Amino acid sequence: MAVPFIPEYITVHLGPPSSNAENITLPFPEYIKNVASSEIYPTWPESAIRANIYAQLSFALNRIFTEYYPSRGYDFDITSSTYTDQAFTPGREIYENISKIVDEIFDSYIVREGEVQPLFTAYCNGTTVTCPGLSQWGTVTLANRGLTPFEILQYYYGDNIELVRGVDVRPNVASYPGYPLSVGSTGGNVRLIQFWLNRISTNYPSIPKIESIDGVFDNVTESAVRKFQQIFSLNADGIVGKATWYRIIYIFNAVKRLSELNSEGITPEELEQQYSRPLRRGDTGLGVRSLQYYLQKVGDYYPTIPTITPDGIYGERTENSVRAVQRTFGLQEDGIAGEQTWNALYNAYLGVVRDYPYTPTGLRQFPGQILRLGSTGESVRYLQTYINYAADVYTVVPKVNVNGRFDMQTQNAVRIFQEVYGIPVSGTVGPLTWYELASIYEGVENGISRP
Repeated sequence: MAVPFIPEYITVHLGPPSSNAENITLPFPEYIKNVASSEIYPTWPESAIRANIYAQLSFALNRIFTEYYPSRGYDFDITSSTYTDQAFTPGREIYENISKIVDEIFDSYIVREGEVQPLFTAYCNGTTVTCPGLSQWGTVTLANRGLTPFEILQYYYGDNIELVRGVDVRPNVASYPGYPLSVGSTGGNVRLIQFWLNRISTNYPSIPKIESIDGVFDNVTESAVRKFQQIFSLNADGIVGKATWYRIIYIFNAVKRLSELNSEGITPEELEQQYSRPLRRGDTGLGVRSLQYYLQKVGDYYPTIPTITPDGIYGERTENSVRAVQRTFGLQEDGIAGEQTWNALYNAYLGVVRDYPYTPTGLRQFPGQILRLGSTGESVRYLQTYINYAADVYTVVPKVNVNGRFDMQTQNAVRIFQEVYGIPVSGTVGPLTWYELASIYEGVENGISRP
């Protein structure tokens, strides 16, 4: 379960899920063109057609994002059964106006505000079948009243939706890494397992909470995996193989209701620090600054990797540093921070934090995990100390109790600091918020940033 993307291809099962029917694989835009031509009429008002296609896109992408069928043991992404999915007719005529619209908007989907997963856009024809979601024939009435496609979608799905456009297109590769995860494993896949299990444990409290979502498969993570396996009748060996991986995804989707219209949703903060998209020369923004933070910190301890100062601009120095990472860890040297490069860099950072929890100047390193409401421990205590130093420089930032508990007071102070510093206001502490707070602390200690 990565950050949402547009798959190059989608595999459709030509019948109900458990039927002995054929699977067909085709380009994703061609699939949507077929669905739209099968579900709606080309003579409808354009606003109605566009609203329906957005719903069809989001429905299919929700199936892809949640691995709805692979997590149930099937070898396809979606079915042609209208009882569970969307209409699809192999070889049917594709209407020209529908084809042109799909070509224009196929890399888009609907989300709830503050969430990342494609919305499960339930819909029905609105005449012979009614449902809580979109009414296909109802969109015609709304379009004739002058509503735009987005206004039609808001009418059915609520005012708190957004359209995500220009989404990356990439191969639809199964999320299972291809090898078992066990004690000693590290990286983004381990962090995903920890994140999923912690949420599942809310509904199944006998699964122990994993305090540090840090991408390190430790004994606590193993205990959580074993308990999960016991509850769901899997071989309780504490190892995350393919069967355990997909059972965890299945249960996570269920407790989050990700394939329902009233989904609990996944927030950007929950996915923070996981690979999102390739970064390359010319890119700018917070994603680049996060990359640069890890390059800087890893470069302090790897002589083959030049250090850089995070500025949010992927220029020549950042590209050279990325190339150095790729050379150091035996990856293709292209200067692009893709998934393999990012994972290698992040794993190296986790190793640095374990071996050197403090920087050469005495600052506490970012722990490698997002700190948020409910977090506890030494890292939170350092965070609170840094906040109080920042409060001396920026009086609008309130001081907090240094108690090692990420409480509401700490969350409020973090939000205010993020607003002052131009960091997205989430109330959680990732590498960028930590970096800025620690830099202020160091400046005050050195007599540079005193108010």
